[in-house]
Amino acid sequence: MTAKGKLLEKIRRNVRNVSLEDFEGLINMFGYIEMGGKHPKAIIGNYTMPYKKENPVKSCYVKELLAIIDSL
Repeated sequence: MTAKGKLLEKIRRNVRNVSLEDFEGLINMFGYIEMGGKHPKAIIGNYTMPYKKENPVKSCYVKELLAIIDSL
């Protein structure tokens, strides 16, 4: 399994306790992060998802990110 697959499976197993570092690492594997304004934005394909920089990341942001990745 590749590093991308391992990180994705780690996050899928436990969406309630994802570190900010793992969350942003996953975003950078599939897209990029745009800073500015109050919150950073995850840009993946045609999707834009603003999120709060807090550790651990709230599960609603993680679930939304996984839904975006699954739709690609």
